[in-house]
Amino acid sequence: MSRTALVAGATGLVGSHVLELLLADPQWSHVVTVGRRKTSNHNAKLEQRVLNLSELDSVTDLPHVDDVFCCLGTTIKQAGSQPAFRLVDHEFVVGLARAGLRAGATQFLLVSAIGADPESRVFYSRVKGETEAAIRKLSYRGIQIFRPSLLLGDRSEFRLGERIAMLGAPMLPLLLVGRLRRYRPIQAATVARAMISIAHDAPRGPNVFEYDAMRASQVA
Repeated sequence: MSRTALVAGATGLVGSHVLELLLADPQWSHVVTVGRRKTSNHNAKLEQRVLNLSELDSVTDLPHVDDVFCCLGTTIKQAGSQPAFRLVDHEFVVGLARAGLRAGATQFLLVSAIGADPESRVFYSRVKGETEAAIRKLSYRGIQIFRPSLLLGDRSEFRLGERIAMLGAPMLPLLLVGRLRRYRPIQAATVARAMISIAHDAPRGPNVFEYDAMRASQVA
């Protein structure tokens, strides 16, 4: 049976890989992206909706979708303030999830972050945790949460802190062992492949995938 995917964040580091994989996968015959700008992809099964993500809660004309891939994410520096960060990483994500339910989706796949915890003293981790908690309350049959640490790959925008961290990334696996393995850097493409693989299986309930689980579950 052919499926339709709804993707937000398709121009981002993980989302761009997710989009390419969906377009190449025969399981999905229709892929709808939502965002402020279109991607450079041209594919017969791709539909690109340009809209402000603040409008998602009021969107009612989406086609029927089966799976929602949420690859939204920013940084406080890039957003400009804590409220602006929360708008993207919480309000937009929850708005997307609600829109997906209205369109008939039964599975929601979310790129979150390692350390996400609604009780965290760290603002970034607390917002991520609050977002996960809000998504868990929605009536999706399957909720898949992916928690990468440092994402490796070529970003469209320059992030100095991540660029510095990436220089030391090859040495980190030697230091991050045992319970610290979950903090190992991971390629964005690996996260995307894991998302597609898990989407195929569509396991029920809220499930969390960290470093080892993402590497083990990715499609070839």
